[in-house]
Formats: sequence, structure tokens, C-alpha cells
Amino acid sequence: MTISYNSSLQKATFFLTGFQGLEDLHGWISIPFCFIYLTVIVGNLTILHVIRTDVTLHEPMYYFLAMLALTDLGLCLSTLPTVLGIFWFDAREIGIPACFTQLFFIHTLSLVESSVLLSMSIDRYVAICNPLRYSTVLTPIRIVRMGLTSMLRSALLILPLPFLLKRFQYCRSHVLAHAYCLHLEIMKLACSSIIVNHIYGLFVVACTVGVDSLLIFLSYALILRTVLSIASRQERLRALNTCVSHICAVLLFYIPMIGLSLVHRFGEHLPRIVHLLMSYVYLLVPPLMNPIVYSIKTKQIRIRIAKKFDFVKSLRCFR
Repeated sequence: MTISYNSSLQKATFFLTGFQGLEDLHGWISIPFCFIYLTVIVGNLTILHVIRTDVTLHEPMYYFLAMLALTDLGLCLSTLPTVLGIFWFDAREIGIPACFTQLFFIHTLSLVESSVLLSMSIDRYVAICNPLRYSTVLTPIRIVRMGLTSMLRSALLILPLPFLLKRFQYCRSHVLAHAYCLHLEIMKLACSSIIVNHIYGLFVVACTVGVDSLLIFLSYALILRTVLSIASRQERLRALNTCVSHICAVLLFYIPMIGLSLVHRFGEHLPRIVHLLMSYVYLLVPPLMNPIVYSIKTKQIRIRIAKKFDFVKSLRCFR
């Protein structure tokens, strides 16, 4: 299927393709996407509800988990309208201001997630390496400041991207290869040199994801050193077990990101469907899996969720 556009739309609209070549199957493809989006929304809202309503979970570790759930929920909602709009209504046109707005939120929230994962690693470091100072180091005010700093850093670094893209003339094509707007895809459509965008994009990634991943690695190196110095094997396992959920969240975030970067840079020969699937995995798998991982691996969360469901069942039986 060839997507065409006329000159009257050319200066104001981008065209999203979704799964190009599989337009006849978009109705069926929408089914797993709907399931994923519903699971992401229900899962993260459940985590937020449990943390908000249970005072025993009003601790630094769970505050950071709430930040992660909010970020994942925001990532899901930032892509939901255009993805399902294409699958259900064949709504492929998106205004350039709307496209740049979506781009801003997707990239900002991705960087916020990286920052939150770093904050969670700091939480684990303090809890294991300096347990006596845990409550004095990670105070509620400091946690709020860490959250606000993460959002401000991410938003300020991403804010120039829409303006860098706005200066371009898109005379080649206005057709994007995804069901949502990404910086890398849009700048490829520009007629003039995109070297500034490339350099700034690499600078942003290095200053955020690069620094965050390095600090996360360093924090776990220090945690491992502390854990190995504990004499009791049972205590070592107990300390490491408190980090399992966070390690899973880190892997769920960074592995798809690295895979997507490798596909973009070295996978020109790969089918287009591989690029599409990797981009969806990067944006949807962490928000989908994080609530599941924390519900399974974190005993306190698991018990509270089970109690909520038991309470709902008892109400139904009473009725």
C-alpha cells in the first residue's frame, strides 16, 4: 500500500504508517496491542493504588516504585492515541505540532525512567551499605527533590529537540515509519544537514542514559562488595534478594534500548518489521513487565495486592 499526500497537507502534517504492508491485518494486530495497553494501565494503577492506600508502604523504596509506575503509565498513554488510531480508524495524519508534542513526552519520559532507575539503585545502595542512615539520608523531602530533578533534567534536555526539528524543511517525504513520532525518524526526512541534531542527540544520551547506567553499575559494584563482606550466607542472600526486582527493571529498560540502537545503526539489511518490533518492545515491554516483576518479587506488594483482591471477592460474596 502506498501512502500519498498532497501539497496542501505537506507543510502541516506527518503521516504515520504503523505496520506498513500489513494494513489488512491491523484489526487483528490491534488485539495484542489493546491487551498490552490495558495490562500496562491496570498494572501500574494497581501499584499506585496499593502504595497510596497502605501506610506501611510509605517508605523510600515504594515512593521510587510509584515514580516508576507513573513514568511507565505516561509512556503508555503518550503512544496509545496514535497507535490505536491507526489500527482502528486508519487515522494516519498527525499535525506537526502534535507530532512534536508526542515526541517531547516520549523522549522525556524515557529519560525520566532512566533517572528513576538510578534513584532506585541509590536507594538499594543506602539500604544495604548504610542501613543505619537510611531514614536520615532518604527523607521524604529529598525523595521529592530527586523526583523533580529527574523530571526537570529530562524535560530541559529534550525541550530543544522540537525546535531543532522545526527549523527543517521536509521536502522529501512526510511519511514516518512508526505509529508514533520519534526524533530519529523525523530528522531523517529533513532536506538539509542534520549533523546538529545527531550531535545533540548523542550528547543527551551520553549525559542521561550513559551517566545513569554507569552510576547504576557503580552502585551495584559497591553493593556486591558490601554483601560479600557479610559473614552469614543467609544474610547475603536476603540482602541480594531485595535488589532482584530493581535489577530486572534495569535489564528490561536497558536491553531493549541497546538492541534498538544496534538495529538502527547496524541493521540496515534487516527487514523493516524487525525495526518496528524493536521500537515497540523498547516502549511497551518495560511498562508492561515492571508491575508484574514487582508484584511477583516484592513480598510486601504481593501481599497487599492479594489482600485487595480478597477484599473485593468478599464484597461480591456478601452481595
